[in-house]
Amino acid sequence: MKTPMAITNQRYRLGYHLMTPGGWMNDPNGFSFFKGWYHIFYQYYPYAAEWGPMHWGHARSRDLVHWETLPVALAPDENENGCFSGSAVVYEDKLWLVYTGHHTPNAVDPEDFYQDQRVAWSEDGIHFTKYGANPVLKTPAGNTKHFRDPKVWQDGDMFYMVLGSQATDGLGRALIYGSPDLLHWQEVTELSKAVSKEKEGYMWECPDFFHLDGADILLMSPQGVEADGDRFRNLNQTGYLLGHVEEKKLAHHGFVEIDHGHDFYATQTMLTPDGRRVMIAWMNAWDSSMPEIEDGWAGALTLPRELSVKDGYLVQKPVAELKGLRQEVLLDGQLEAQQDYKLGKVAELKLTFADKAEGVLLLLTDGSRNLQLSLEPGGRLVLNRNTEDGERAAWRRSEGPLKLQIFLDKSSAEIFVDDGELTFTERMYWQDDVTCRLLAKSANQTKAWRLESESNLY
Repeated sequence: MKTPMAITNQRYRLGYHLMTPGGWMNDPNGFSFFKGWYHIFYQYYPYAAEWGPMHWGHARSRDLVHWETLPVALAPDENENGCFSGSAVVYEDKLWLVYTGHHTPNAVDPEDFYQDQRVAWSEDGIHFTKYGANPVLKTPAGNTKHFRDPKVWQDGDMFYMVLGSQATDGLGRALIYGSPDLLHWQEVTELSKAVSKEKEGYMWECPDFFHLDGADILLMSPQGVEADGDRFRNLNQTGYLLGHVEEKKLAHHGFVEIDHGHDFYATQTMLTPDGRRVMIAWMNAWDSSMPEIEDGWAGALTLPRELSVKDGYLVQKPVAELKGLRQEVLLDGQLEAQQDYKLGKVAELKLTFADKAEGVLLLLTDGSRNLQLSLEPGGRLVLNRNTEDGERAAWRRSEGPLKLQIFLDKSSAEIFVDDGELTFTERMYWQDDVTCRLLAKSANQTKAWRLESESNLY
């Protein structure tokens, strides 16, 4: 029997983000609420800090903040070589997992594969049974071998599934299927398709489709989108198409990046019991360096973020439950320019510039790792970290006072700009306590808290 990977060094272990107890993590899966618990699953390889035959790791929480790691929910068996991404839905008092079975019949060539959709269920939310007649959906005609990542929801007496797909012409697309019982599926429509590989990608991973604030939104991670100025600077992107469904097609205004940092991919949302649309993502990307691999683990999930629509764009705010992490106040008032203020490694910083601030505004540093924010004339907000390809930038949508809310953790920084109109997600491998330094002489109002750390249970 294989032995799960052990952590060899705690230096980069996060204080309040969900991680694995050891081994590899990527996409969040199965974000759901069942019998009083929030559940999150994730792509997981327990036996090495590298991508391998995918399992479903599992954690649960009462409050979206403090997570308890549970046993592995799904593992490959003789019928599949990997349990790829998918989702969860509650039906007949059971928690159902709908996932992609990944098959590699030619062990010599990992690119010789096929994919299908499968289900499993649980009565207690911990122990899962795979359906004996899997798969419930095979790759359709007119599609390449790329056919994965089902996101399922219920509408009345029907279930619907949006799937990431690649048409035989090599363009990414999202397909919708319907089922009365989660076991028998029929295609409903091709919801949307890339206009070209360069602009919208050759494969749409991790799709999610929902209605919010009067708009229909397809959230997904397209592969192959080419860089365009400040946009699309990572290897693969994550963003959305926002519009309205007309005759079973999504009429939209073009693909919009949802996060502008280096380390954000593979979103999934859920509708909470009180009606909020909450999103979580992998807090890494396929081109992230991930030095924690040396320590026996890799990858983490972002903070949960509540979504809303403003002026035709998605807005992300940290869920209100995160305020419960706040401990003592570290800063309260105005920062003096060119002064260092100690934050530690686990903190929340809120800063509002009261006048028209421009230039290099803020530096977060531990003495060796730097994260700098600048605002150029016209509203171009620039993030620079002192790593290779360190710059990322986006244009503000508001003209008022610049607002920043920054969550620091032991190897990350999540930056919310203008009440979540823009976000930047970064893995920052802090070596020492972080200080903040205001670089521009600008009126400001600042508050910072030390946050609760080591909130995960293993």
